[in-house]
Amino acid sequence: MEKTQSTQSNKTAVLLVAILSSFLTPFSSSSVNIILPEINRHLSLNAIELSWIATSYLLAASVFLVPMGRLADIYGRKNIFRAGIIIDIAASILCAFPLSGAWLIGFRALQGLGGSMIFGTSIAILTSEFPIHERGRVLGFNAAAVYVGLSVGPLVGGFLGQHLGWRSVFLFNALIGLTIVTVIFWKLKGEWAEARGEKFDLVGSVLYGLTLVAVVYGFSVITGYWGIRLIVAGILFSIIFVVWELRQAQPVLKVAFFVKNRVFGLSNLSALINYSATFAVGFLLSLYLQDIQHLSSSRAGLVLIVQPVVMVICSLIAGRLSDKHEPGLLSSVGMGFTTVGLIILCFLNDNSSLALVIFGLVVLGIGFGFFTSPNTNAVMSSVERKYYGVASGIMGTSRLLGQTFSLGIVTLLFAVFIGAVPIVDKNYPDFLKSLHVTFIISAVLCFAGIFASAFRGRVRVEK
Repeated sequence: MEKTQSTQSNKTAVLLVAILSSFLTPFSSSSVNIILPEINRHLSLNAIELSWIATSYLLAASVFLVPMGRLADIYGRKNIFRAGIIIDIAASILCAFPLSGAWLIGFRALQGLGGSMIFGTSIAILTSEFPIHERGRVLGFNAAAVYVGLSVGPLVGGFLGQHLGWRSVFLFNALIGLTIVTVIFWKLKGEWAEARGEKFDLVGSVLYGLTLVAVVYGFSVITGYWGIRLIVAGILFSIIFVVWELRQAQPVLKVAFFVKNRVFGLSNLSALINYSATFAVGFLLSLYLQDIQHLSSSRAGLVLIVQPVVMVICSLIAGRLSDKHEPGLLSSVGMGFTTVGLIILCFLNDNSSLALVIFGLVVLGIGFGFFTSPNTNAVMSSVERKYYGVASGIMGTSRLLGQTFSLGIVTLLFAVFIGAVPIVDKNYPDFLKSLHVTFIISAVLCFAGIFASAFRGRVRVEK
């Protein structure tokens, strides 16, 4: 049936808002990564504290993402999305003027709360508005926006950091958020809340949050007294959480998704593995290019931009292909390329040429591009409409939890090889050891992820 002009206009507004928000969050992460050395010089942080500037954001976003997705299904996805953008703006401004490194880590956690409200709703809104035969195409655009954010983040962040100082990066992030809020109030009509009137599972949400905090924080301090104890506590919380959720008529997280829906379960597992294996690449290469290769932040940004540029091109192609071909196959091919890219980066040393770095980033870009949008299409096409918010939240949690574990691996290896000291000249050999071991572990993880992706089964097609 032909769409009315108003419906088509709203679809355009939905796509625009989704693209802008999908640009915002990766731009924030990648632009902050490139200014970490400058932040370190101003706030005098040690290696572990420096890694928590990124980890605190991801951990907070992971904790709140599924609950926010459920709240969005009940009370309206646009309402939660809009509130998330406003929180992100406020937190960005606060991040620009912290009293200390601890305050900055705390403000990044607040930014993560806003991010969870964005992650848990933007894909759900997009999927709600577009039918399945158009979904791969628009999810391709959405994935491309993510990679554009990753592309320009290091470039803009490096330029702003070098010429206007690191605080300007956070203020620029706030400016993007203001643009999105303006579009929401001006253009975005209607609301999406297929689960309106259902009960919100507060107890389950608290248990879910405690599980993630205990496991992720315990993993980051695993070499200390509390590390193993926190991880064990997290496992116990997870068991209690699963038992509680199975007894709820309206749970915050439908555990049956993972048991009865093979496509959904293995697609999310694939995303978890993929991001666990890859997210630390940008963080480590930012430090490697500036500290080991002695590039300026702007030149390092130009090198790092290679990967997401390739990702943009490949994600647009893969998104369209996933409307016609099995998404699991495309994602598996992407995971294979990602494994090869990580193997290439295992050979970096203090004398490596930039050509080797760029080659590795190109292969990684192909892998990411062919994995993400088909995998997202598989997840969102495997559930009913009333669960789009929760599915989006779970998918986002898989991504953020993977990113958190990726940085957790780095934090652990920093603790083992470097310790709680600044990364300076005498520690460069130990930093390179951390980098090599991280990329080896990541390549092994990603190789295992190929099989999780390949054996997920066929995507359910809506009639």
